[in-house]
Amino acid sequence: MKRGERVVLALIGLALVAGVVHSLLHVDGKHDRDIPFYSTATHNEASAAMDIYRSSGCKSCHSLWTLQDAMQFVPAPMLDGIGSLRTEDWLYAYLSSPDPQAILPSRLKKQYQMPSYATLPESQRRLLAKYMSSLKVKDWYLEQTRKAEYEKLTGLEDKK
Repeated sequence: MKRGERVVLALIGLALVAGVVHSLLHVDGKHDRDIPFYSTATHNEASAAMDIYRSSGCKSCHSLWTLQDAMQFVPAPMLDGIGSLRTEDWLYAYLSSPDPQAILPSRLKKQYQMPSYATLPESQRRLLAKYMSSLKVKDWYLEQTRKAEYEKLTGLEDKK
């Protein structure tokens, strides 16, 4: 293949990839390019909380700041926007409970149910609760976030 032909094929390939990416990212409606999730935490709070999130194994069940991978089963609700659904005090009580299922029952098998983090130092539980409560969702996406959490927790479609 000649150099000119390779250049033309490469340009066609780039145009196709750009078209596919554009079509995947483009959603009809008022909020086409608006990302619904954000955090009000400072950089230091987020960094310290994410260290606890990783070291405590939260990522094995919860997704945070990632696109859902259709090939990977994540049994627990996404944490993006959890601060719009739960308060810092509620999250702290939940993380501190010896039996989180008593606060928020789960349909999941025992190995996937929320473990107790009551043994974590209080400062770490408070930091996690503060950070999780900073994970907000924009008003226009709040109902979708509520539905997604409901479906994960119950296995039922929210009819609201």
